[in-house]
Amino acid sequence: MTEDYKVYAVKYAHHARKASENFIGGDPHDGPMPLDYFVWAIVGENHSFIVDTGFDQAEAAKRGRTITRPVGEGLKAIGIAPEAVSDVIVTHMHYDHAGNHDLFPNATYHLQDKEMAYCTGRCMCHPALSQPFAVDDVTAMVRRVFDGRVHFHDGASELAPGVSVHALGGHTAGLQVVRVRTRRGWLVLASDASHFYANMDQGRPFPIVYNVADMLEGHRTVKALAGPDGDVIPGHDPMVLDRYPAAASGLEGWVVRLDGEK
Repeated sequence: MTEDYKVYAVKYAHHARKASENFIGGDPHDGPMPLDYFVWAIVGENHSFIVDTGFDQAEAAKRGRTITRPVGEGLKAIGIAPEAVSDVIVTHMHYDHAGNHDLFPNATYHLQDKEMAYCTGRCMCHPALSQPFAVDDVTAMVRRVFDGRVHFHDGASELAPGVSVHALGGHTAGLQVVRVRTRRGWLVLASDASHFYANMDQGRPFPIVYNVADMLEGHRTVKALAGPDGDVIPGHDPMVLDRYPAAASGLEGWVVRLDGEK
């Protein structure tokens, strides 16, 4: 029987940015359009998953990003002990989704075959493609492979009743999104298939991209996966914190509940 999951978005960092930086071809209204950085928690009675692992202070300093609250602190705020996490879904291997190497010491990581091949193969010879990856993140994942802690997927896979991953590509060669059954219907954690609502709603791709055509098709796919009554959660849009309620009193602007009433 499929259970309904609770789903949380946990903000951990922020980056000031202009609108022109968030769309291929720029934007004529070049006002502020910042990025927020999130990880997500899928919590059920029988299965729970963390989606993406964020980055730490050292990586933030290298890349000029601002940590607002560490990932581990945000998870603990909703009752999740990182050392107790058994399953982590990595949507893709960019530095802001695959860092914090030691935070989940007992977890199995779920990753697409294509993404591992991408971040360890010839595409990384091109700085335009390799820049969003951190070598330490990639080598940490390789070590997990040899430790038997990576479960590879090829396309769509059901991880538990009501939780599945779906390969889209686009932003990276092996980007995957996560579809979750909630009490309100289907919810799709789009990650960087669409950084902002505007990317997918207006058909305007984000400029960090491996394959533009796949990214544009991905905008349609995430909406189809959610269905007419479902929700799609973009990967970096500060509007998520405005559209959804805080997970608890005191967590406003930090942790929101995605499966409740908007």
